[in-house]
Amino acid sequence: MFAIFARTFFVAASLCCGGCAADAASDVFADAQASSLYGDPQLVTIEGYAGDAMEPFLARDGRYLFFNNSNHPSVDTNLHYAERIDDLRFRYQGEVRGANTPALDAVATMDRQGNFYFVSLREHEKTRDSIFRGKFRDGALSNVEAVPGISRKKALSINFDHDISPDGERMYVVDGRFDLLWVLGPKAADIVIADRRGDEFVPAADSATILRNVNTDVLEYAPSISADGLTLLFTRMRRGLGAKPAIFVAQRNDPTRPFGPAHRLVELEGFVEATTFSVDERSIYYHKKDGERFVLYRATKR
Repeated sequence: MFAIFARTFFVAASLCCGGCAADAASDVFADAQASSLYGDPQLVTIEGYAGDAMEPFLARDGRYLFFNNSNHPSVDTNLHYAERIDDLRFRYQGEVRGANTPALDAVATMDRQGNFYFVSLREHEKTRDSIFRGKFRDGALSNVEAVPGISRKKALSINFDHDISPDGERMYVVDGRFDLLWVLGPKAADIVIADRRGDEFVPAADSATILRNVNTDVLEYAPSISADGLTLLFTRMRRGLGAKPAIFVAQRNDPTRPFGPAHRLVELEGFVEATTFSVDERSIYYHKKDGERFVLYRATKR
């Protein structure tokens, strides 16, 4: 089992989203360019489940919704799933078998072949790895292992968010770097691209160029990429206590070219993070802090 320090480090530093000053005063990015690409937010119900729901991911066929419960240090953060009833209702099925440990296990994503990727601190103290994978089938993971080639293998460096492209060939990973004042969150967090090479992923040579309009001197995390690679959703937050996140979108016309300027999805108000696309990409799901709980919402495309 991981040391308490490692788990607290992850949560207090706002890893896996939602861990930094959730009740704090707002930072609404009033100076950001605005977009109404997705709007009309509606609450999502997970029947049979009453806990926090964070970090949603909708399976590529739309059948299952994956999420994790609270990442507060007093809670055993685990991966859960629910089966679709309709666009706004899912029926809880339980924890993802084979995925969870006494350490933090969260942030699901999966390609069309059923290769399931997630964030876990189960080995981080020893190996510095935090991105794991397994094969998902019938509510369970098999052959769980660390994903080689992602980690910097350095202290105070953690990959705490990610998304796999639907074809499984490209991963958008968050590179989080910390200093000794880790309670203030990461000193930097940028999205980077890694491409599949056999069983491992390697940094893409054009990553910085493609994401030059996405990454800034504030924190960027929780990436979600469209099937055609033309739309990237992500969360942006300024560093420090009192910060509040916002969801942004960046688009391009050619999957080999850089994304254009990022725009804030202004109709997604409040403490919001961590999107996932519906199968037809006409809607997105995300989590929001409502009172003392994190719940899921759906927004539709204009």
